[in-house]
Amino acid sequence: MRSALVLGTGLIGTSIALALSGRGVRVHLADRDPDQRRTAAALGAGTEEPPEGPVDLAVAAVPPAQVAAALGGLQARGAARGYMDVASVKGGPRRELTAAGGDLCAYLGTHPMAGRERSGPLAATADLFEGRPWVLTPTPETDTEVLNQVLELVSLCRAVPVVMDADAHDRAVGLVSHTPQLVSSLLAARLASAEETAVRLSGQGIRDVTRIAASDPGMWIDILSANPGPVADILSEFAVDLDETVRALRALESADEDKRAEGAAGVAAVLRRGNAGRERVPGKHGAAPAAYETVAVLISDRPGELARIFADAGRAGVNVEDVRIEHATGQQAGLVQLMVQPASAPMLTAALRERGWSIRQ
Repeated sequence: MRSALVLGTGLIGTSIALALSGRGVRVHLADRDPDQRRTAAALGAGTEEPPEGPVDLAVAAVPPAQVAAALGGLQARGAARGYMDVASVKGGPRRELTAAGGDLCAYLGTHPMAGRERSGPLAATADLFEGRPWVLTPTPETDTEVLNQVLELVSLCRAVPVVMDADAHDRAVGLVSHTPQLVSSLLAARLASAEETAVRLSGQGIRDVTRIAASDPGMWIDILSANPGPVADILSEFAVDLDETVRALRALESADEDKRAEGAAGVAAVLRRGNAGRERVPGKHGAAPAAYETVAVLISDRPGELARIFADAGRAGVNVEDVRIEHATGQQAGLVQLMVQPASAPMLTAALRERGWSIRQ
């Protein structure tokens, strides 16, 4: 691939442009917001100059509701030899493009499974997609050359291609992406009216569950408006489970021993089902989940402390598989949880203690 046109210079579009530009592709940027386009260009994502002729591949990085119109406009003026979009919903936009008379042979719908809570070009990074799944939804009409161009783009972005049916994709992301956003937002909304003393007790658990609730509402309205059915179906099932859990918890308040036992069994069933579901979530690099041991280290909030602890782990010959940081309330300190292979945990604990770190059991 020698040239590309990226229409839409938000988080995803700019990240794609940065990755392609960094690997020698000439990228042309287009956006109806000139400030956003200029910002992306200033970051090194590409040039604001329009291409002199058709580019190899045009990327529509716009909300789902705008995909068909954007692609139709690009195809009408012969902007590229191939066309793709990166919207998070696939079935609806393709049907709209078909109804509008778009060329499905030159088009491939895709969805990179990566993102951040922040939006806009300033949040973009060239490595946003590295190691992440990138869904492709080809049809029998998709031209082989277009498929190859898209696969090359995915490779240049260091992502992992996954082929799916468009409607199956929409049901899948409804479960693993769109519904979690709403559930996170619903829980975070409880904090808005909570007493300050309660909110100040927030620990890593509530931070983990509500992290994505910080996402841009406007962006999510666009996404959910394009995929309401699958999300509503999942939330309906969720509501049934929630009602049963509420009844179980009410039973735990009862003075009747049998009712309390029934309530405990109901809550335990929910927790066990949660354990089973969590075990199916892919682990590091998409492999099966691994059981790591946690080494918890007290760390002060000073520049260079994290770098020092990782350096000390490296000197001990231990690979840190994952890391979490829990900040202490009202103190300039926190707890760094280093996830390592179980066999490495005693070695890392001893090495860090020897270097003066305080280990929490």
